[in-house]
Amino acid sequence: MRLILYLGKGGVGKTTTAAATAVRAAQLGHRTLVVSTDVAHSLADALDHDLSSLPVQIDKNLWGQEINVLDEVRQHWGELQEYVASLLRRRGVEDVAAEELAIIPGMEEVVSLLHIRKQAREGNFDAVVVDAAPTGETVRLLTMPETFEWYAMRVMQWETTTMKMARPLVRALVPATDVFEVLPGFVEQVRKLRATLTDPSISSYRLVVNPERMVLKEAQRAATYLALFGYPIDGVVLNRVLPEEAGGEFVEQMRVVQERYRRQVHELFAPLPVWEAPLFPGEIKGIADLARFGGALFGEQNPTQVFFVGKTQEIVKEGDEYILRLPLPQVEINKVNMTKRGDQLFVEIGNFRREMILPMTLADRPATRAVFRGGVLEVRFGPPQPAQPTPPEQGGSP
Repeated sequence: MRLILYLGKGGVGKTTTAAATAVRAAQLGHRTLVVSTDVAHSLADALDHDLSSLPVQIDKNLWGQEINVLDEVRQHWGELQEYVASLLRRRGVEDVAAEELAIIPGMEEVVSLLHIRKQAREGNFDAVVVDAAPTGETVRLLTMPETFEWYAMRVMQWETTTMKMARPLVRALVPATDVFEVLPGFVEQVRKLRATLTDPSISSYRLVVNPERMVLKEAQRAATYLALFGYPIDGVVLNRVLPEEAGGEFVEQMRVVQERYRRQVHELFAPLPVWEAPLFPGEIKGIADLARFGGALFGEQNPTQVFFVGKTQEIVKEGDEYILRLPLPQVEINKVNMTKRGDQLFVEIGNFRREMILPMTLADRPATRAVFRGGVLEVRFGPPQPAQPTPPEQGGSP
């Protein structure tokens, strides 16, 4: 079973890439489901086929689905949500507000992931390809299993103290109190979900980028957060590269700019494989177009295989310090020069130069030392520096 999730900034072509990957996998004989977790679904448009909240067969070995998050929340959490909402209503909270407040933070994201894991666990498909929401929302979604587990454990602790004392009386008034007994089982499901999402033999995360500055910065940040939470990245899709046959002065100027960012993609994300997809002259829509796109992207390769195993970067804590480890096996040992500006880290080793976008964990910490040993760059970050008081303004009385 393979689970492949495509991430990227809105508008880079994630939906087309995910759909083309699924079409290519299906044509190679894999029973494949392509799923959209984005609230603003566009997967049906790419496939040129109506979809629903349940898998719909589109072609031989190919199914599509647009997850209805509200339905999933009701299915997994409806009883407990209604119980909590009823308590809030009794305290004077209006109906609509009570319904919203009764949802544990991250529940919508968690149930989407649980639904995808269910498809994988039941063995209905050989591969599940996920067209994820824009990068920021997806990173939030992927961190939700840990956040939800922490929140749910707090609820269970509250239940074992306050609720245990009042259980006989409350059960007589509200029979639905027993839904709290479901919570530990749900937390266990979330733990198994986390294990699935971080298993490189099952799950792969692929970044979709265009040869543009802002897109690359967001992709770098996403790669760092994925590494921070242990999610395995196995490749990068560089989409909308101008084909060689495209001509004209305007196009040539664009090609010069693209080539600079194209080289950066290969440098920034090494040792990950980078697949390049050309900019097509027309709209990509339907199975035939997606098959051409998938062929141009992967060639003879099987898109469901695992293309890279290993850590592209690692962040560990030692006492009050954090250490960022960045494998650079292709770089020769030389003096390391490092500059940090806000959440950006610039590293130079000989002729090698790399710009990194740091997570918030490291952005407010000073980079104290950088060493390069055994093909791995190690950067140490000290404790956060206290904010300096603003000096009083000089001048006479108004």
